[in-house]
Amino acid sequence: MTAVLSDAAGSGAGAPPPAVSANQITKRFGATTALSDVSLTVRPGETHALVGRNGAGKSTLVSVLTGLQRADEGTVSFGGEPAPAPSDRDGWRRRVACVYQRSTIIPTLSVAENLFLNRQAGFGVIRWGSVRRRAASLLEEYGVAVDPGALAGDLNVEQRQLVEIARALSVGARFIILDEPTARLDATAIERLFTRMRALSAAGVTMLFISHHLREVYEVCDTVTVLRDARWVLTEPVSAVGHDALVSAMTGEAVGLTSVAPRSVPSSAAAALTLSGLTLAGAYTGIDLSVRAGEIVGVTGSGSSGKVSLAETVGGLRRADGGTVSVGSAPVGAGVPAALRAGIGLVPEDRHREGLVPLLSVAENATLPIADRLGPAGVVVPRRRAAVAAEMVRKYDIRTESPHAPVSSLSGGNAQKVVLARALSTDPKVLVLINPTAGVDVRSKESLLGAVRAAADGGTGVLMISDELDDLRHCDRVLVMFHGRITATLAHGWDDAQVVAAVEGVDDDGGAAAGEGGSRAGKGVSAEGAES
Repeated sequence: MTAVLSDAAGSGAGAPPPAVSANQITKRFGATTALSDVSLTVRPGETHALVGRNGAGKSTLVSVLTGLQRADEGTVSFGGEPAPAPSDRDGWRRRVACVYQRSTIIPTLSVAENLFLNRQAGFGVIRWGSVRRRAASLLEEYGVAVDPGALAGDLNVEQRQLVEIARALSVGARFIILDEPTARLDATAIERLFTRMRALSAAGVTMLFISHHLREVYEVCDTVTVLRDARWVLTEPVSAVGHDALVSAMTGEAVGLTSVAPRSVPSSAAAALTLSGLTLAGAYTGIDLSVRAGEIVGVTGSGSSGKVSLAETVGGLRRADGGTVSVGSAPVGAGVPAALRAGIGLVPEDRHREGLVPLLSVAENATLPIADRLGPAGVVVPRRRAAVAAEMVRKYDIRTESPHAPVSSLSGGNAQKVVLARALSTDPKVLVLINPTAGVDVRSKESLLGAVRAAADGGTGVLMISDELDDLRHCDRVLVMFHGRITATLAHGWDDAQVVAAVEGVDDDGGAAAGEGGSRAGKGVSAEGAES
């Protein structure tokens, strides 16, 4: 079914043409139809949400809208004019820019060099003082508090995104695609991003906002379009479509993750993971924590709380300055190999940089830690690896043409399933997950969290670091970190307001929370703080 959008709101006499219009787009890759007769119209100054499960066709549509892929059928226009020829990259950059989940900022160059990449020279001579002054002026214009001389690799995620937006606007693009821009931001940074988005929209900038966080769609977007199975399903004003209807449009059925049955973990269960006095300068201090076998313990907090550094220390990616990590009763040495030997499986924060080897196949990625089990004397028998990988594909519902397909060909949700399958391939005693459902669709979240619960039911102790309330609902208890310390423990059955208040360091009534090292007591909150 072709999307016939309600252009009536902007189709009267004298109304401006759409900022961007994609008409009846079809795109095939071999026998796979990635888009089938999809249309999209975005009005000038509008913030338009594009949502759908992984594999729905969002990434392919973005590649067509940015000129990286040429549609097999259909047309694209900007401001009522046909899109540039595929070879005219400058023409595309003047019309559209995309801020991707994976930053395109070059980390070894300065902020100023990134802002004016390939545009530094005037009459063949680069005047660096002038480049830095132009960069400073541009950053000030768009409210980006970044030193133009700073090394781009030293910027945080939020700063890199804002630099990319400023760069796009400086080229002349007035249509910006934001691809999962909040996936790695904390609540405060997200609100700052939304404030800037509203200001840009008021200034006439048009945005296409891609997110799996539906609450954000309702907060910042005017209109929402849903794709499912490579086809258009729905386009409506955000105010006119309810949450359940939106999820149903994405999945084809009603899906809800907000109600999760409590689990039962025997109080006599042995400790699978114990942290004693764990300290890392600048990140966290004096962390004492025990996770029982079969228990799922969540940890949340702001981006500066230290929660990710804590998880990376347990997983072997960081070395603590003091304290111990123990699996069972045995202390764990520093480094990833020591963590693996001790029985710790890790799902890292960035699956692209730390979780996957993109040039290897699904099978090779999933079986990396157990290669020594796949043949005699450490020699991998291809048939044995293929059989093990095929079982992983089935068990974890990894949607792929074949276990031999490159892992880079998978959607975000399926790539994350490969990372989880690999972490569980060693039958770990402890599973550490860092934002395991960031940037994945509703159905993939359900599948990933179901696999985590199954592992816990089998006796694995789970430490889940997450900013997602729907992830945390699966936990038997949730610890809140604030400025490097555990300040609250919430039993299963907490409500959203309790978590948000603890994360922001305030009581539910708006007062300041207990100071560093303190804990908050209240409905569903244990004053035990760190250890239980």
